[in-house]
Amino acid sequence: MRHVLRRVVVAAAAGSVLLTGCTSTVSGTASRGPDVPVDVTSADFPITGVADTEADRLARNALADLDTFWSQAYPEYFGEEYQPITGGYFSVDSTNIDESAYPDTGIGCARAPEDPEGVANNAHYDPNCDVVAYDRALLQQLSDAYGPYLGPAVMAHEIGHAMQGRFGFADSTIVVETQADCLAGAFTRWVIDGNADHIALRAAELDQVVLGVIGLRDPVGTDPDDQRAHGSGFDRMSAFYAGYESGVGSCRDDFTEDRLFTATEFTTEEDLDNAGNLPADEIVDLVATTLPAFYQSVFPGLGAQFTEPAIETFEGDAPDCGDMGAENRDLGYCEADDTVYLDAELLGSAYDDIGDFAVASAISVAYAQAARAQLGLPIDDAAAISSAVCLTGWYTARFWTGDFDQLGSLSPGDVDEAAIFLLTYGQEDGVFPNTELSGFEMVDAFRNGFLNGGVGCDIGL
Repeated sequence: MRHVLRRVVVAAAAGSVLLTGCTSTVSGTASRGPDVPVDVTSADFPITGVADTEADRLARNALADLDTFWSQAYPEYFGEEYQPITGGYFSVDSTNIDESAYPDTGIGCARAPEDPEGVANNAHYDPNCDVVAYDRALLQQLSDAYGPYLGPAVMAHEIGHAMQGRFGFADSTIVVETQADCLAGAFTRWVIDGNADHIALRAAELDQVVLGVIGLRDPVGTDPDDQRAHGSGFDRMSAFYAGYESGVGSCRDDFTEDRLFTATEFTTEEDLDNAGNLPADEIVDLVATTLPAFYQSVFPGLGAQFTEPAIETFEGDAPDCGDMGAENRDLGYCEADDTVYLDAELLGSAYDDIGDFAVASAISVAYAQAARAQLGLPIDDAAAISSAVCLTGWYTARFWTGDFDQLGSLSPGDVDEAAIFLLTYGQEDGVFPNTELSGFEMVDAFRNGFLNGGVGCDIGL
């Protein structure tokens, strides 16, 4: 966040990985269910250069299911017969490339030959040859970080590019890449709904899927107009949600050049040096100033007047106020003394591990509970937490639109930090007790508030 908020680059478990070419990826996590049929055999679905590895097995199974998915979806949404990949599929182990496993054209074709090394640390679709190639060493690395649905999700993204090769690529790279993320989200929902024959994914595993999507963002603070740009973590995961929730039709219709993207570039040496982060004490002060301003602008539309609650940090045991102490809470609002309480250790960990806007988000969620209490609304059940997270998304969007420019503005990656906080801390009872919301559901509520304002935040608007 810039103080006129700033950010730390969070290395998702396997690091920030950019998949390039005509290309790129989503990630995920899955496990095979008892009703999933046997694996697709090499004879039934050949992949050049393939080995007897878990990454190749999952990739092959996903590609077979993607054939089924698109044979149904393409005619429905694009009015034409589905055209399967014609140039083949290629697997490469970038840690030990065996040139003899590939034809003279490598992982390309006679018209556009490519050395297998060209797919190292990557996965891509080449429209010149209508081929999909991937580095199984990379897939295994990311699968270790995010779970075995990684490979299927990557394949879904790349086959999304193949579908774009049939219905048309957008002019902007960031639109092309996020639209492929959207198509991967649509396929993921199809899998979750039990339609796939060879792969499986449980809803409980979607938190890791979204963390993987965010982890595959562009390096924070780079130029969003670069020809290799794929989008911020929020851009990519928001696109994935669009496909997951609304299907292929949304991917087809809603990815235009005027789509909202939050990826921005660092513009000063100070931002680069500080990774876009305010000092920890300054971020708390800034949020304590802007949150009252936000709710004072919202409440008149609800026929109410907002009264600013106190904000206090504590160390050790939670204060003996309401259920804070009884539940050993790290974060929350106590209506008895109208105070938002925050564990200093929680704030320090969120700041160090994620960045300054993770701190802002933590404070904002508890503050939104105070706002709901003043409106006579529940503050502790799942619906109330979802509302508070949605309001946090709306508050974040107000920074994005410049409402607080005289006080502070978002830095590259700040919006990602909010989502990472919810996915990282969302299941901790000390932070969000008495709720069965998943991190995936919380991020969806945040995204709703950021994109659509308070209309969906369940406060009477």
